[in-house]
Amino acid sequence: MSKTTNDQGNGNSNGNSNGNSNGNSIAISSHKDVFTKCYEFNQHTKAQSLGLYPYFRTIEATMGNQVVCNGETKIMIGSNNYLGLAQDERVVEAAIAATRKYGSGCTGSRFLNGNIKLHEDLEEALAKFLKREAVLLFSTGFFANQGALSSLLENTDAILCDRENHASIIDGCKSSLAKTIPFKHNSADALRRRLKRLPETTGKFLVVDGVFSMSGDIVDLPAMQKVAKEYGCRVYVDEAHSLGVLGPKGEGTVHHFGLNSEVDLMMGTFSKSLGSMGGFLAGSKPVIEFLKHKARCFMFTASLAPAVTGGVLRALELMQEEPERITKLWKNTYKMHEGFKSLGFNIGTTQTPVVPILIGSEIKALQFAQRLFEAGIFATPAVFPAVRYGEAIIRTSYMATHTTDELDYVLDTFARIGKELGIFDDSAYREGTTRRVNNGYDFDVQDGEESEALRASLGANPQ
Repeated sequence: MSKTTNDQGNGNSNGNSNGNSNGNSIAISSHKDVFTKCYEFNQHTKAQSLGLYPYFRTIEATMGNQVVCNGETKIMIGSNNYLGLAQDERVVEAAIAATRKYGSGCTGSRFLNGNIKLHEDLEEALAKFLKREAVLLFSTGFFANQGALSSLLENTDAILCDRENHASIIDGCKSSLAKTIPFKHNSADALRRRLKRLPETTGKFLVVDGVFSMSGDIVDLPAMQKVAKEYGCRVYVDEAHSLGVLGPKGEGTVHHFGLNSEVDLMMGTFSKSLGSMGGFLAGSKPVIEFLKHKARCFMFTASLAPAVTGGVLRALELMQEEPERITKLWKNTYKMHEGFKSLGFNIGTTQTPVVPILIGSEIKALQFAQRLFEAGIFATPAVFPAVRYGEAIIRTSYMATHTTDELDYVLDTFARIGKELGIFDDSAYREGTTRRVNNGYDFDVQDGEESEALRASLGANPQ
C-alpha cells in the first residue's frame, strides 16, 4: 500500500520529502527516491556547529593581496593569483573596454554564433607565446581537460594517469571511453611498468600535471617523456599551476624542461597567473581542428565572455612585459619555503609557490584554519579524502605582490598557532612520519566491476 511522503522527516514545512513547495503530496510506495541522500547529507554540519567550517567564506572586497570578510581585512594566502594580475588596473580596464565593445556575453557557443575576434586574437597570442601551431579556448579549465580526454580517446585506448592529478583530469578520464590506468605519483618506473603491460595495439596517452596542485611538486617530465616515447605513448601536460610560474618567460613546465617539441598537448587555465577564468589547449593544428569539431563541452557551451577574453589578453601581455613579477614570485616562494622549514613545519615535496603545511589531525586542521582567519589570514585546509587520512594540511600559495611584512606576519602567526594547538606533538610529526608524495586525489578510476578488475590487476597496493 502506497503512502504519502509527509513522514519522511526532510524538514520541509509542507511535510513533503520530494522538495516541492506547491503543497502537493506525492505517493511513492517503495520506489527509491534519488533525493534521499540529500536529506541525509550532514558531513558539513558538525564543523559548522563547532564554528570551524572553513569553506564558502564570503569575500566582500579584494585589494591586491588582501580581502575583506565580515568587514575585516585578511591577508590572502589561499589564492592562485600568482602574479597578482587579477586586480591590476590595466587588466580591469581591458575587461571593461571589451565589455563596452562586445557586451556582457556572447550569447552562444563559438561553434555557432559566439565567436568574436577577441577569441581569435587570444588564441593567436597564446600560440605564439607557447610556440605552438594552434590553440583552442574553453570556457573553463575543467572543460579543457574534459574536452580533450573525452574526444581524443576511444574504448581501445588507455590513459596513464598520475595518482595526484587534479580532479578535473580525473573527471576528464571518467568521461572518456578509454581505460584509465593510475600509476604511483611522479614515478617514471611505475609508468614504465604500466606501459609494458599494454599491447602495441592499444593507443596510449600519458596525462600529468606540470605542477601538482596539492603537493606543489613539479612533474618529472624528462623521465616521463622518455618512457612514454619508448612505448609510443602521447604526452599531455596540464599547465594550470605552472603557467606564469615556470619556464624562461612563464610558459610552463614543458618549456621549463625544454621539451616543447616532445610534448603533444598542453592544457592551461586563466584562473591562476592570468587572473581570470577559462582554459585552453595548445598543440598541432590537426589536433586542435579535430577538437574544435568534436569536443562537446566546447561546441555546446557559451563561449568566454568578452570581459574575460579581453582581460586575459592584456594579462598575457603584461606577464611578458614585466618579467620582474615572476622574479618576485620566486623570491617570496623561497622565503616561505625556508621560513616554514625553520619553524619545524613539514612542507612535503613542494618546489613551487604552492606550499602545503602538514597539520596531521583533521580537527586540528580545521581549528588551525579558523584561528588563522581570526588572526587576519585567509587560508583553507585540505582534509581526507583530498589528502590521506591523518595527513591534513593547510594549503597555502603565494603571490608576486605579497610584501615582506605580510609574509613575516604569516610566519609569525603560523608559529604561534602551531604551538598553541600542539601541532608538533601530532602523530604525523611525533612518530617521525612524513607526508607521502602521492597523497593527492587518490581516486577510484572506474566504478563497479571494472574498478574491481583494475584493483585486482594492480594488486592490493598499486605502485
